[in-house]
Amino acid sequence: MIQLYHFPLSPFCRKVRLTLAEKKLDVELIDEKYWEQSSEFLRRNAAGKVPVLRMDGLTLSDSSAICEYIEETVPEPALMPRTPEKRAEVRRLVAWFDDKFHGEVTSKLVYERINKKLTRQGYPDGTNVKNGVKAIKFHLDYMGWLLDQRRWLAGPDLTLADFAAAAHLSCLDYSSDVDWNRNEGVRDWYAKIKSRPAFRSILADVVPGFRPAAHYADLDF
Repeated sequence: MIQLYHFPLSPFCRKVRLTLAEKKLDVELIDEKYWEQSSEFLRRNAAGKVPVLRMDGLTLSDSSAICEYIEETVPEPALMPRTPEKRAEVRRLVAWFDDKFHGEVTSKLVYERINKKLTRQGYPDGTNVKNGVKAIKFHLDYMGWLLDQRRWLAGPDLTLADFAAAAHLSCLDYSSDVDWNRNEGVRDWYAKIKSRPAFRSILADVVPGFRPAAHYADLDF
């Protein structure tokens, strides 16, 4: 049995979950309070971060390393293009969402409004929240620009870039922090990816003490 130590509202864990589900791999989800930094968890990943995946007798960490391991060991359905230049574009966009988008948006909204309370780190920082609300507009516009030229974010086919973006946006959508009316192309893209079977477990997530937005699990949002 594949085991994933995760936190439900971690976009990095969600990216791995989507990859596993798209590959039709059964996985046991184990909720991990990573902020408690238990000695047992630190033995699995000295960095003290989720996700951590146990698969094929290995203990793997870092969401990008995990996703590429899954892609290389379970190649179908493919989530990476065949040519080096197209794979480079997928990796660029994965890094965009996991680094820039995460730093400017996810960490400023989801982490401030939900994670801080869960981890008892105090109240949301109003300045961070305002900056996140402002920054997401730029990112949605950038995604819209990409989707004006492509069927999916990185090209004609669904890739890890789409799962990275959807993982972050789904966390934000949980707390109703995405203006889906800002860009029709982005809304259509999310509706398309949200309706995939791989997304079902994501839409079933409930974080104790924080109810999802009313439209969160609605495919006709």
